[in-house]
Amino acid sequence: MTDRTAPESPSTLPPNFEELQSSWYKAVAKVFARVRKQDIADVPLDVWKRLIKTTYDGVEVRPLYTRADESGEAPAPGQFPFTRGAKVTDDNNDGWGVRETFGRQYAGEDALDTKVVNETLLSALENGTTDLRLDFTGSLSAEDVPALFSNVYVDLAPIAIHAGKDLGAVVEALDGYVASAAPANPDNVAIEYGAAPLTSAFAGTDDVSLEEAVALATKAAKQRGDVRALLVDGVALSNLGASNIQEIGYSLAAGVAYLRALTEAGLSVEEALGQISFRFAATDDQFDTIAKFRAARTLWARVAEVLGAPEAGRVPMHAVTAPVMFSQRDPWVNMLRVTVAAFAAGVGGATSVEVLPFDYAIEGGQPNVSQTFKTRIARNTNLLLIEESHLGYVADPAGGSYFIEELTTELCDKAWEIFTKAEGAGGFAEHQSEIQAALDATWEARRADIAHRRTKVTAINEFPNLLEAPLAPESRGTNDKVRRWASDFEALRNRSDDFLAENGRRPLIGMLPLGPLAKHNIRTGFTSNLLASGGIEVVNPGQVVPGEQTFTEAVKASPIVVLCAADGEYAASGAAAVEAARAAGAKEVLVAGSEKSFADAEEGARPDGYLNMNIDAVAELSRLLNELGA
Repeated sequence: MTDRTAPESPSTLPPNFEELQSSWYKAVAKVFARVRKQDIADVPLDVWKRLIKTTYDGVEVRPLYTRADESGEAPAPGQFPFTRGAKVTDDNNDGWGVRETFGRQYAGEDALDTKVVNETLLSALENGTTDLRLDFTGSLSAEDVPALFSNVYVDLAPIAIHAGKDLGAVVEALDGYVASAAPANPDNVAIEYGAAPLTSAFAGTDDVSLEEAVALATKAAKQRGDVRALLVDGVALSNLGASNIQEIGYSLAAGVAYLRALTEAGLSVEEALGQISFRFAATDDQFDTIAKFRAARTLWARVAEVLGAPEAGRVPMHAVTAPVMFSQRDPWVNMLRVTVAAFAAGVGGATSVEVLPFDYAIEGGQPNVSQTFKTRIARNTNLLLIEESHLGYVADPAGGSYFIEELTTELCDKAWEIFTKAEGAGGFAEHQSEIQAALDATWEARRADIAHRRTKVTAINEFPNLLEAPLAPESRGTNDKVRRWASDFEALRNRSDDFLAENGRRPLIGMLPLGPLAKHNIRTGFTSNLLASGGIEVVNPGQVVPGEQTFTEAVKASPIVVLCAADGEYAASGAAAVEAARAAGAKEVLVAGSEKSFADAEEGARPDGYLNMNIDAVAELSRLLNELGA
């Protein structure tokens, strides 16, 4: 899907390339042999293929990319099909736009004071924000427009609005305000109305009809400056579980549906293309996010090319740090997630990047944290990347990476397949039930990976912090239109918090470590981490021996106990420990490890269950909470 200035074949490889490649294969095989405790002769040289990871898009990510993966060079940044960037000029070295949303309101919050919003907005502009997004779906209305934009130079700060079904009134007020403000450079005015009638159903929001949106676009096309009426909101798809190729492919389908409606209304192809902008989610999967924006630009340029206006395919593609990756628990970790996401979106060539506040997922925000602090941290995340890291001075810094170039091409090919399938089924509007089913399937696959802890979510299913203050019930707001990755584990933590509030302690499970610390430490650590992710506290007495007083006392800590030991210890004393635990009063005896550790044990000496990396942790932790009364 990408033009190349040279044939898609590697440049001349070093004369000893095959020898070097073979030596790497042998080195990998040695590592596998050591880990498996096998003879190196018994490990095949292609064992490295076990390191290949397959993404939710079906892309195989290899552990090593070399000059053998080199392809022809894509056109320079700013040249069709804009894979390497939409535009690059001598004065375009200040990076991407730093976008911030104003007017967002939590449920139950008092009506916003327009004067305060305006003061906040002006302060943000003075401190690094460059792009404004106003949310009119709360208490703000069209009548507030003059007060909200007072003292804002509308030809210097791009403006986007989110107004839902009230968009018509807000647009009329905004257009009137811009005209009265008489900007010094009216051709520099950049406004996006944000009408999203096709994707709003997935976002669960009311919006104007497609007919109303087209009418707004027809009017906007005649205005000076860059005024766009329609938004393809890929974030709404991402929030429901879309993979990268689904987000791109279905967004293309929505964009083409808009183009049809606009041209049928009398706009030229160039005018129609000029009425559309895109908004995509940026996650902390760094390389996928970089490739996503490069692929999305490439494919939309192809659409424009097919319509006979390739240069008009240069459209705004905004990024927002993906709401799905935000956690309510240990929300400070979100600062790290958004830093990676903003970096990736910026490197990928996003027109603007909106970094959401770290406590975005918490209803009402993190307690005792000021609005000023959270928004400043979010804004400065962008500014540090642009100003201090100087990323704004480099066009397409990922360009030339064997991995990124191949990943971009694969995303292009797979997203184009999704787009053409939707088109073959009648287009975006006629394909919505199939789109929803596809998003559901991808979400369930990701959900299962998180539940089984194959996908790690820091502070959620890995390294949870049970010592953090409980989250108040009113702060746990849920949104069925945002399927957050942390939600299942956080539901377990909520149950633990409620139990704590009622009983003065968390649900407890006792450990029975067998053998010396050096041998049981790995599994006691694993067990503590696993149970804490479900809000369950552990009592670890240190090494215990069946028949001794410390063993009996450890069993009394909880009706459920977990044996933790090395496999050798299980073989030597595991069965006796299970019987001793039951004799001491344990109602349920679990083992940290695999079932094969007790394959030779008699039926009565086998544990009731096993805790290991293969279990559905969400299901098992939920069951344990039920047993513990939480």
